[in-house]
Amino acid sequence: MAEENQVFDLIQEITLNDGTRYYELGNILMNGRAEKAVMKHLIKYVRIMQLNIPHSTAVRKYESYINDHYTMPPFDLDHWEQWDKPAGPVKDAYDEILRQNHIG
Repeated sequence: MAEENQVFDLIQEITLNDGTRYYELGNILMNGRAEKAVMKHLIKYVRIMQLNIPHSTAVRKYESYINDHYTMPPFDLDHWEQWDKPAGPVKDAYDEILRQNHIG
């Protein structure tokens, strides 16, 4: 369970070391963690695709799921965790966010 709730306001593209790419919601703090993961060779690349995304119902639904199931990676992270997007309301919200922001 998360210690503090994260508010997501950006979409980033994460490239894993195997070349796989995916989009993830986050904020400037999460982007900093991803940049640190790049420096530590835990992931290959991160780039911000969209800043200041609208805080829609879909974003709030996805945020709630992530905040309930994941914690913010520590500053000195030792692995990269890709968040699940289970089928149903969470995946639907995620897909809607990407559609609303013309990503993917």
